Amino acid sequence: MDAILDFLKTTGFAMIADNWKVIIMLAISCLLLYLAIVRKMEPLLLLPIAFGMLLTNIPGSEMFHEVLFVDGHIHWDLFGGAAITQEFIDGIENTVVASTLTAGETISVGLLDVLYLGVKLGIYPCLIFIGVGAQTDFGPLIANPKTLLLGAAAQVGIFITYIGATLMGFTSQEAGAIAIIGGADGPTAIYTTQMLASNLLGPIAIAAYSYMALVPVIQPPIMRALTTKQERRIVMKELRPVSKTERILFPIVVTIFVALLVPSAAPLIGCLMLGNLLRECGVTERLSKTVQNELMNICVVFLGVSVGATATANTFLNLKTLGILVLGIVAFSLGTSCGILLAKFMNLFSKNKINPLIGAAGVSAVPMAARVAQKEGQKEDPSNFLLMHAMGPNVSGVIGSAIAAGVLISLLG
Repeated sequence: MDAILDFLKTTGFAMIADNWKVIIMLAISCLLLYLAIVRKMEPLLLLPIAFGMLLTNIPGSEMFHEVLFVDGHIHWDLFGGAAITQEFIDGIENTVVASTLTAGETISVGLLDVLYLGVKLGIYPCLIFIGVGAQTDFGPLIANPKTLLLGAAAQVGIFITYIGATLMGFTSQEAGAIAIIGGADGPTAIYTTQMLASNLLGPIAIAAYSYMALVPVIQPPIMRALTTKQERRIVMKELRPVSKTERILFPIVVTIFVALLVPSAAPLIGCLMLGNLLRECGVTERLSKTVQNELMNICVVFLGVSVGATATANTFLNLKTLGILVLGIVAFSLGTSCGILLAKFMNLFSKNKINPLIGAAGVSAVPMAARVAQKEGQKEDPSNFLLMHAMGPNVSGVIGSAIAAGVLISLLG
């Protein structure tokens, strides 16, 4: 009987009494799984994130230990089996984590601790960007370089949100990490947050991918509010053909220019353009297929599960999370609005008019935002095909969000 009682005390069911908040986190993770599987909301990353959240909040699983990465540092000595000292506990800025520690204890490194190193060291987002680059056709952007401005305009929402977040009481690093949600680029948001405010990684990642999935819901009301029927009916001139030479030179030139302009953006831009060069050069088809499929899929699983592991009850269930969700949708809405408004402004001086709807595609939710622009345009004129035109600002948004992330990391990191 004593053995049975001892066993029952070691179960997760018994441990729930010590931290009832895990019940809420398990419910949230199940909700996210439902949204990913049934509602198909960014399932490729939302499902691994939700399952990582599920694993990390099961009492007694010991798969992820916040103390190993507390205060934004990797404590390699604890990975090696060193005992936690009282001096170490007293020096921790995160009082919530410090309160859970006891001097003299050692950490048994879990699976998610090891996988999370790929996020902490910035490996997974960059490898995913190689795959994204190999899947991206920059032809529409090369054919109509003006659309680069629309992608840049959509990033203005990031910096406006940064100001708003600081006014709400977030630190400058936290504000920068929250603001990058407006770029609508999951890997970029994760990379930036890891560099600036790793304590907010879970909430920001979930907000970023949730809002990306809600593009068809969030953007159309903004697009209709900021444009007239006549503007939505504008038919744009057919794009010119883009030569193979242009396609090959584009990733090389962009990498050199952006890396020199914003060196801190070089890891993301460099990996994005490497993937695109593998796609366009015509001599590395096997590598292009590998980074688009096997490599990218492996990294997506590892990234999602390990990011979800950071969403523990202590870090997720607080007012900051609510603020992140509110500011995230503000950033996303501002990015959409700025792209549309710049397109309207450009029409004042342009002979070949731009349909302002494609400005909304400046957020880098590829290709969903471009498809939304196409759909809204065809509601007014079924014969109007905006998809390829919208892909220009859409792919430039990927570049723009990476540059914006580099600027934030350079200034705040």
